[in-house]
Amino acid sequence: MPTDTEFGNPAPLGLVGFGLTSVLLSLVNAGIFGSSLELAVIPMAIAYGGTIQLFAGLLEYRNGNTFGTVAFTSYGAFWWWFALLVLFESNGLIDTVSSGALGMALIMWGIFTAYMWIGTFKLNWALWSVFLLLAVTFFLLGFGNLLGIDVLVTAGGWVGIVTGLDAMYVSFAEVTNWCFDREVVPLGGVPYDGPTTEPQTGTAD
Repeated sequence: MPTDTEFGNPAPLGLVGFGLTSVLLSLVNAGIFGSSLELAVIPMAIAYGGTIQLFAGLLEYRNGNTFGTVAFTSYGAFWWWFALLVLFESNGLIDTVSSGALGMALIMWGIFTAYMWIGTFKLNWALWSVFLLLAVTFFLLGFGNLLGIDVLVTAGGWVGIVTGLDAMYVSFAEVTNWCFDREVVPLGGVPYDGPTTEPQTGTAD
C-alpha cells in the first residue's frame, strides 16, 4: 500500500455510508421488506448514512475537494432529515407529512442530484453512474408520492437498491486500489475529456 500519502481519502467512507443505508431503505420502498426494516434503518441513517457522511464531507473540505464536500455533507444531512422526519412524526412532534409534500421534497433532492451529476462528467464512469441512478431514484420516489402512483415508488425502490450497491462498489474499488497501490477494481475513465477552460482567441505576438 502507498506510504507517502499525507491524508487518507474520505470518499470510500462516505460512499459506503450512503450506499449501505440506501440499500436497506430501498428494500422497504421496493416492497421486499416491511416497515420493521425501516425502523432498523432510522438509527443506521443517523449513525452511518448521516453522521459518517457529514464527517467525510468535512474531511473532503480539508483536502480541498469542493465536489466531495458538497456531496457528502448534503446527503449526510438528507439522512438526518429522513430520520428526524420519521421520529418527529412517530412521536407526534409534527403533523403527518402528506405524500404530496414528501414527493416535492424528494423531487427537489432529485434536482440537486441532477446538477451534481453534471460534475461527475469530469470524474469517472463509476461515480457518473451512481449520481445518474440516484437522480432517477429521487424522481421516481418523488413523483410516485406526489401523484400517488405506487408503482413509481416501487420502481424507485428497485433503482435505489442498484444505486446503493453501485456506491458500495465505488467504495470497494477505491479502498482496494489504495491497498494494492494500483487499479485492481476498475472505476472507468473520465466520461467527458474535453477542455476545462475556454480556448484563447487571437494571434500570438
